[in-house]
Amino acid sequence: MVNNRRILLIIGGGIAAYKCLELIRRLRERGNRVRVVMTKAAQQFVTPLSVSALTNERVFTDLFDLDDEREIGHIRLSREADVVVVAPATADLMAKMALGLANDLASAVLLASDKAPVIAPAMNPRMWQNPATQRNVTQLKADGATFVGPETGEMAEAGEAGPGRLAEVPELIAAIERTTTAPASALTPGPLAGRHVVITSGPTHEPIDPVRYIANRSSGKQGHAIAEAAVKAGARVTLISGPVNIADPDGATCVHVETAAQMLAAVEAALPADIAIFCAAVADWRVANRGGQKIKKQKGAEVPRLELVPNPDILATIASLSKGRPGLVIGFAAETENILGHAQAKLRNKGCDWIVANDVSADSGIAGGVMGGDRNSVHLIKADGHQSWPEMGKDEVARALVEQMANSLGEDRRSSKRKPSATGKAGAK
Repeated sequence: MVNNRRILLIIGGGIAAYKCLELIRRLRERGNRVRVVMTKAAQQFVTPLSVSALTNERVFTDLFDLDDEREIGHIRLSREADVVVVAPATADLMAKMALGLANDLASAVLLASDKAPVIAPAMNPRMWQNPATQRNVTQLKADGATFVGPETGEMAEAGEAGPGRLAEVPELIAAIERTTTAPASALTPGPLAGRHVVITSGPTHEPIDPVRYIANRSSGKQGHAIAEAAVKAGARVTLISGPVNIADPDGATCVHVETAAQMLAAVEAALPADIAIFCAAVADWRVANRGGQKIKKQKGAEVPRLELVPNPDILATIASLSKGRPGLVIGFAAETENILGHAQAKLRNKGCDWIVANDVSADSGIAGGVMGGDRNSVHLIKADGHQSWPEMGKDEVARALVEQMANSLGEDRRSSKRKPSATGKAGAK
C-alpha cells in the first residue's frame, strides 16, 4: 500500500503556474508530502510565500544557498522524493532536461535525480510545435519521462489557440498516482489484501420513456473514492456504478448499470465478497409501465399519470442473505433532517452492520453542498453506538472508512482464533 508519497514539484515559469497551487492542495489532501523547487521565472507568476503556505514546507529557489548546499541540497532533494513532477514544464526547461544542463537549481535537481519525471508541458502552441521542442520531447520520452498533456485550447495570449495548455489538476494527480504505484510484488500487503470488496456508486436511472427518467442526485464521487481507497488497501474491488460523469478508479473491476434491477443483478453476480458497501443513491420507485415511445405533450390533453412501483431494496436483500452474505455489509443514508434517528432506524430495518449517514440538505454547512461536491461530513452508525466525523474531503472519508473496515475484519480474525475448539479447549486438536 503506497502511503504518504514524497512528491518533489518543480514549477517552471509560465502563466499556468497558478494551477500548481490547486495541485499542491489536492496532493496534500491525499496525505502526500510536497516539496517545491521554483525557477526564477516561476516566481514572477506565483510567490514562494503562497507555495510555502500550502505545502507547509520551505520553498527551494537557489542552487547556491549555503545552508542547503552544505548538505548537497540538490542531490538530497531529488533522492528523497518518491516522484519528481515538472509542472508547468516550459520549452526552456525541457530543453535543459533533454541536453543535461544544470545551471540552476531546477535543472540541477533533475539531472541529479534517479527517477524518471512526470512532465506537464505548458507553452505557446507554436513553441510546442517547433521541431526543436518536439526533438526534446522525443528524447525525454526515450529517457523514460512520463508526459501529461498538453491540452488543446485557448491560450492566455489574445487570439492564440492550439496545443499547449497545462493539463488539468485531476489528470496530473492521476498521472502522479500511476507513477508512484509500485508493482504488487514490491508492495507490503495492504490491510485488505486478499479481501473482495463490492461497492455500489452513483445514481440509478429509471426510465419513464426513451427520453425521460427518474433519478436521485448523485455524482458517484464518494462511492468511487471508497473504491479507490480499497484498491490502495490491497483489496480486490468490484465497483458497480450507475450513470456518472467521473472516471473509473484505476485497479477496480467496474460494472456499469442504469436501473436498480440491473444494479441488484450485478451485485448478486459479484458475490461472494468479504465486504459490501452500498453507497449508490438508488431510486426507490420505477414506472410500472414505461412508454416504448416518447410521451408527447398534447395541447389540451390530460396530464399523463405515472404509476410507480417499488424498486428492489438492494441493501436489505444482500444483508438478509442466509447463504453467501458478506461478512460486513455497509449502507449509506442521505438525510435532510433527524440524521441520526433516521440512520439508526435504517440500520435496524435493513439488517446491515453499519450505516454511513450524511446531511445532504441545503443547511448542511458544507460549501457547495454534499451532492456533487468534493466534501462530506458523516456519521458512522453501528449497533453499539456512533461516531461523528468532522467535515473532510470525500477521499479522506473513504480512507477513514477503509481503515475502520480493515480494523473490524482484523478484530473478527483475532476473535475467531481465540474461540475454543469443539473439545471446549482453546487450541486443542
